[in-house]
Amino acid sequence: MIKPATREKIKGYLEGFIQGIVNEHKTGTLKPTDIRPTATVSEDGNIKPFHEALLPDGILRINEFERSFSTRLGTTFEETAKLIALDVHGTAARSKAVTGKVPKSALAFIEKTLNSTDKKGIRWNYTDLVSKIAKFKGPKSERTSVADLFVRTKFGMEMYFEIKSPKPNKGQCLEVTERLLKIQAIQRARPKVRTYFAMAYNPYGDNRKYYKHSFT
Repeated sequence: MIKPATREKIKGYLEGFIQGIVNEHKTGTLKPTDIRPTATVSEDGNIKPFHEALLPDGILRINEFERSFSTRLGTTFEETAKLIALDVHGTAARSKAVTGKVPKSALAFIEKTLNSTDKKGIRWNYTDLVSKIAKFKGPKSERTSVADLFVRTKFGMEMYFEIKSPKPNKGQCLEVTERLLKIQAIQRARPKVRTYFAMAYNPYGDNRKYYKHSFT
């Protein structure tokens, strides 16, 4: 159960987030029914001559707002999760960097595993991978890996989360797996250190069994 004070913090944070995006899209002198002049230069490569010629400014502005909102929404998941975690645990932080020495053999194993997944579609049991990584020894190399969210429980367990959209592409899945496995390789302290691939919601339904996205 989320504490009332935490709910208010989350509400205030989300209201500020949405208002900031709304303010960005308020500027402009055109009426919603006006046709927007076709742009000739765009640093972001966002010129859309056919859209601008066929759709009024009001519709284009709504589309731009939705795209901006969707792109930035992921950051709100991280902050909201941090606030909820602080309800129960003493420590929670975003963008947590972990640095340490890792056996070169473990790094080679991680790279080989990711390549096999990428090129051959091989599926692995994540817990088994973590157990194998903990057994590697030999010459080491320093590495840093960053997790979206870090939580230290009141019992001393450390949890690292990568929080992504509910339909990540294959590249995102491989990147997340690499980051989490490297954290395990650096810390080498399971079960006191745990790593998770998290999503804010299930677009297929309210039960885990309904989730069927191909890559995850």
